[in-house]
Amino acid sequence: MNSTKIQVLYEDNHLIAVNKAAGLLVQGDKTGDLTLIDLVKDYLVATYNKPGDAFLGVIHRIDRPTAGIVLFAKTSKALTRMNAIFSERQVRKIYHALVEGHLSPPNEILTHYLLRKPALNKSFAYLKEVEQSKKASLTYTVMTHLDRYTYLSVELHTGRHHQIRAQLSAIGHPIKGDLKYGAKRSNANGQIDLVAQSLQFEHPVTKEKVFIELQEVPLSIAVK
Repeated sequence: MNSTKIQVLYEDNHLIAVNKAAGLLVQGDKTGDLTLIDLVKDYLVATYNKPGDAFLGVIHRIDRPTAGIVLFAKTSKALTRMNAIFSERQVRKIYHALVEGHLSPPNEILTHYLLRKPALNKSFAYLKEVEQSKKASLTYTVMTHLDRYTYLSVELHTGRHHQIRAQLSAIGHPIKGDLKYGAKRSNANGQIDLVAQSLQFEHPVTKEKVFIELQEVPLSIAVK
């Protein structure tokens, strides 16, 4: 059992939300590296004295270099219902980001068509539809301007591969530290300044409104 600690942000009988550290995989890939799933399962087994393996359903994922909220299902019923809620876009997803340069206007909806290229593990943004592309939409709001960066709140309307990273890069403002999408330099810790800040949705079983958010945003520059 792994001794790495996880930060639980929300938990009940059906769901558990945790704060993923940047650089940690949500689920396994060809690297065989430790995953967030491993850590959460270990937590459930240890906390509730579960024999064998704990059930944990993956509802959504965030990129490896991205930090922030990841929500899992603790029961198959919750997983099925949450998959439908995410598929029907009944979840409000807010991210915070630092991007290069001074971004204007202060509030705008961005719409692109994203073409994913798995061999490069990268998505390319186009203003017009291209073959096999998928429509992607987000709204950004400028929170504050720094010397060389802009601090943004971003609301996702769709959930495409690398969507925020690709769309902000396409308008000339890549996320700080994101070399894959055109940042001028990497961060000292190798992470990028993109954080899954909050989730809001209707609970799949109780039907109550659930709001989960980070109290501190782990960006590489302290934003007051």
